[in-house]
Amino acid sequence: MGKTPKLIQSIERSVAILEIIAQEGGSARLQQIAAISGIGKTTVHNILQTLDHLGYVQRRAGDVRYHLGGRILNLSRIAGDDDGLRTRMRPALEAIAHESGATVYLGVPSGDEAVYLDIVGPQDPVVRASRLRRRETLEGAAVGLVFLAFMPGLGRRVCATRARALDATVLDEIEAVRVKGYALDLEAYRPGEHGVAVPWRENGEVRAGIALTGPAAHLPRYRLVRLAWMMMRHVEQATIQQC
Repeated sequence: MGKTPKLIQSIERSVAILEIIAQEGGSARLQQIAAISGIGKTTVHNILQTLDHLGYVQRRAGDVRYHLGGRILNLSRIAGDDDGLRTRMRPALEAIAHESGATVYLGVPSGDEAVYLDIVGPQDPVVRASRLRRRETLEGAAVGLVFLAFMPGLGRRVCATRARALDATVLDEIEAVRVKGYALDLEAYRPGEHGVAVPWRENGEVRAGIALTGPAAHLPRYRLVRLAWMMMRHVEQATIQQC
């Protein structure tokens, strides 16, 4: 038999706390976690603060419970059923593409990048295929700005892997997305192309983004803003239908 590995207690406790939250339905109170784990409340609180900072758990406004955060749910999504998400969101993508006449993407976070699971629209099939599953930096495209604005911990992940990626300009854009609820891309990612992206939420948490792109001449800023509200309407309808 092999030697017993030297275990790191803080990691063991962190994993135990995450498992307790998951077993309690995805959220639990501090006192509840401490009682189940047998770990002191102060130690549990310190671990939860660290996990919150990293995006693995999070607190919600007006709620004293700790919920599983976007980063751990993102990990489960990577190992889960992308086809299921694609099927659920396809009607909304088709409706947005039909109403806008533009190309529409379903994007999800993957680590510190974004990847597109589905593309609908008039774009050349070869071009669509080349962009499907392609990874993009979060700080570039509009859908990435949506994730950075609404998914705690992702910004810290980007900064940890790409030093100075989030400069003052990008941080201002992220704050603007939080205020407006949508992100604009005015030739920031591809020359001659404009875009807009909105979040899709499940149980109040952002899980994916819907992006719309096309030639800049066909999608001036004022039209992108109107399309953003149209997209949010379709995404809200899709969420209601899935409840």
